[in-house]
Amino acid sequence: MTDDPTRASPAPDTAAPRKPLSPQAQRALAEAEERRAKAEREKAPAGPKEVQGPRGPEPTRYGDWETKGIASDF
Repeated sequence: MTDDPTRASPAPDTAAPRKPLSPQAQRALAEAEERRAKAEREKAPAGPKEVQGPRGPEPTRYGDWETKGIASDF
C-alpha cells in the first residue's frame, strides 16, 4: 500500500457494471425514496429558540430543574 497519487483507485464510472436489480428491489428502492421525500415535505419547522432557558435536555422530561447546582423536583 502506497500513497502514490498516480495510482489512484478507479473512478466509479470505470468500475465493473452492476448486476441488474430485480423488479422487487427496484420497487423497494422507489418506495424508500417516496418515504424519504414525504418525510422531508412533512418535516415540521423548528419553533422559536428559547431565550435564557436551561442548557441541555429539557428538564421537565426528567422531572427536575437545576439552577446554580440546586435541583428542585416538580
